[in-house]
Amino acid sequence: MAYLSNLSRYKDLGLLITRVGLGAMFIYHGYPKLLGGTHAWQELGSSTKYVGITFAPVFWGFMAAIVETLGGFLLIVGLAFRPVCILLLINMIVAAASHIGGGDGLQGAAHAIEAAFMFAGLVFTGPGRYSVDKK
Repeated sequence: MAYLSNLSRYKDLGLLITRVGLGAMFIYHGYPKLLGGTHAWQELGSSTKYVGITFAPVFWGFMAAIVETLGGFLLIVGLAFRPVCILLLINMIVAAASHIGGGDGLQGAAHAIEAAFMFAGLVFTGPGRYSVDKK
């Protein structure tokens, strides 16, 4: 498949596509949580009990909603890219633990686990040339 070997020259475009796609979906999922108010934040933040954090669920829920929404935007533009990926990775670890702890099993946690692996890889890869953080 020699004709596909030239695509490696476009890795920055691939990173842009990945950033825009992931960022848009995290905004899509995070924005309603952010607008949900204290009741939604309480429910979301209670997921931290599965990783041993049992205090201030409203705060943790609000922080998770902010990370998903604002983090999605920052992912798209490529600003503060690595810290945002680390925060989104933490969010996905908690989400996976919540699904598994809530009885959904691996099937229910699969999306969060897949996203966690993606963010872990992006921490090392960086945002690419087409970003505010370009290096």
